[in-house]
Amino acid sequence: MPHAKVTAETLLSEYFLALYPPDARADLSRARSTDANPVNNPSIARHLDEAAAAFERNAPALFGDDAPLLDRTDASVHRLSAALTPARRDAWRAMGDAGSPASALFNAVVHGAAYVGACIVAEHGGAWRVRRPLWESLVHLTSRAGDADLAVFHWWLRSLADDATETLADRYRALVEIPCATPETLPVLAPPDRRLPRIAKGVRYDVFYKHLKAHLPELRDVGEHFPSPERFAELGFKWLDFLLLGGGRMLLVYGPGENGLHLYWLTAAGFEKGAFWPSEAFPEPIVRPSADGQKLEVIVSVGGRAQTHELLWWGP
Repeated sequence: MPHAKVTAETLLSEYFLALYPPDARADLSRARSTDANPVNNPSIARHLDEAAAAFERNAPALFGDDAPLLDRTDASVHRLSAALTPARRDAWRAMGDAGSPASALFNAVVHGAAYVGACIVAEHGGAWRVRRPLWESLVHLTSRAGDADLAVFHWWLRSLADDATETLADRYRALVEIPCATPETLPVLAPPDRRLPRIAKGVRYDVFYKHLKAHLPELRDVGEHFPSPERFAELGFKWLDFLLLGGGRMLLVYGPGENGLHLYWLTAAGFEKGAFWPSEAFPEPIVRPSADGQKLEVIVSVGGRAQTHELLWWGP
């Protein structure tokens, strides 16, 4: 008989809520918004660091032969995320009573949240915002995208759910690595005032390739992860347009396909990343840089209504 669907909410209620202080359990919103360390007692931050260290020590027991290398780097969060499989989650669920301090899942998540927070502190200058209970603590991060309080404990719960749409690494990349990236260190691909004309019709891979050679000969290769000629044909582009971003350090290639708007960021080394937004053919999507060149605005039509997405110029 298949098990009941595991969601972030069921994980919270079955494995954690019983261990919250009664007043916090009675008013979670208040507990999550109240500073539990207003005098900035350094010993409390040390407890969080000790929890992160406990996760590092316990990794062999938690993951067995698949234990990731945990060295408090960004790369270690990606290794950790890859090891968080449904099978691993269910193995932890079977170890120790749910809702008790003996639960392996409880300990893995609360210590794991402290570990991910410690990575943000170590790699990006984050600072703990202490909450009660301690595992609800946030990490305050200042980046070029602004200030944010990151709920790393809840990243874990959502990543372990059956209906998860994003992994732990996805959230870490989007909310930590990309906002803290330094794309200005990339080599300049082409003068930023160069204009690449739109491919208005007959968009095929060979036409696209020749277009780049003619207008951006500095780009020697689109990279192995750029859509293949076969995939390019399947996407059914109606047109393709081009923007040089970041002082000419990145080329944005974008255009509407059969089901929506595709965007591809390329550097001098080739394909860097891509994004997709479902949209209707009319009105045409709009992609434009902000006045200061630091962000992109993407406008698409869905259900007859315009949807606007704002992102950093170096992509999602």
